[in-house]
Amino acid sequence: MDPVPDPARESTTATTMEVFCAFLSLGLRSFGGPIAHLGYFRRAFVQQRRWLDDAQFSQLLALCQFLPGPASSQLGFAIGLHRGGWRGALVAFIGFTLPSALLMLGFAWWAPYLHGVWGQAMLHGLKLVAVVVVAQGVFGMWRSLTPDWPRRALAIAACAVLLWRADTGMQLLVIALAAVLGPLVCAHVEAHRGAAFTLGYGRRTGVVWLSIYAVLLLLVLGMGTRGNLWVQTAGAFYRAGALVFGGGHVVLPWLRQALVEPGWIDEGSFLAGYGAAQAMPGPMFSLAAYLGSRMAGGQDGVVGSLVALLSIFLPGFLLLSGVLPFWQRLSGRAGAVRIMAAINAAVVGVLAAAFYNPVWTGTVHGASDVLIAACGFVMLTVARQPAWVAVLWCVAASCAGGWIGF
Repeated sequence: MDPVPDPARESTTATTMEVFCAFLSLGLRSFGGPIAHLGYFRRAFVQQRRWLDDAQFSQLLALCQFLPGPASSQLGFAIGLHRGGWRGALVAFIGFTLPSALLMLGFAWWAPYLHGVWGQAMLHGLKLVAVVVVAQGVFGMWRSLTPDWPRRALAIAACAVLLWRADTGMQLLVIALAAVLGPLVCAHVEAHRGAAFTLGYGRRTGVVWLSIYAVLLLLVLGMGTRGNLWVQTAGAFYRAGALVFGGGHVVLPWLRQALVEPGWIDEGSFLAGYGAAQAMPGPMFSLAAYLGSRMAGGQDGVVGSLVALLSIFLPGFLLLSGVLPFWQRLSGRAGAVRIMAAINAAVVGVLAAAFYNPVWTGTVHGASDVLIAACGFVMLTVARQPAWVAVLWCVAASCAGGWIGF
């Protein structure tokens, strides 16, 4: 006798597959970085599929920008959660991240074979891409996150401190001081209560997720630099994902200090991977697939990539899941909004300091490099070309310069 079909189960399976296919499509074609992703998401899920309305979308976006972590990936996770529950959230993450993660893993395998004049010129071009994209990030964040002089002063002070002493402890101290000064420096910033957003779980579950996030963060902050490679990899990437305010570009200084300074990855390979990530669709944090593979020295690269990817995304998703049940009340409190406004201003200074050292000092070695980077910057900020155009320009110009010898 044939089993009786379960309509509820079939509906859940269909919804899960629907969410996966929608996000896989975006993961294959969403070039342009985190800001562009938000536009893709609104068009796909508000205007076309109508999974949520503009008010709900704005509410989720505000929360993802409020929290540390990769804002566009967190927004995708939240939309998947809204549409298909925890399964929907999981497949949204997989679908959106998988294409770029596989491409970055492929680049990790290919990069060691880039020898000779052409290979080195191509890698140098990718490092110039990092110069262009980080400069664009600083420029855009300066305009959006420091719209007044109190916040600009905070950003400048943070940059100056980190140019004097750039280490993880000082970055944390700068962000903590910004949070303390937030109610004073950003006293003019007003809170706006968002639209209602329903969840399939309550505050108790939210507390569980927040507790897991905090316990794991305490463990990785207390972790030394010795021990099992996979444990160290997971700790380094979890720490970066948990503490990065401001999205994809700001992860650069955190990952550099976690991976380059202990000697797990050399500076050139790190910046080349960062440059290559700009040419990929999907989330910027897929850079972790490349870095995790290179940490293993090319051995068991798939395992290293998987550990790094899961570790860098996990804290953002834990924090988002934990805060969601409390967000309605939190978003209406002026004190919380002012603290985050000050933290975001300080983050601009953190990224500006990282732009100078190591991105600029480690890459730009002459007038030709300045010219190539300047043209790429104009492409992104004035001509508003997508990031892959700047990637092609920097790599082609670097290779041409290597060929004619300038």
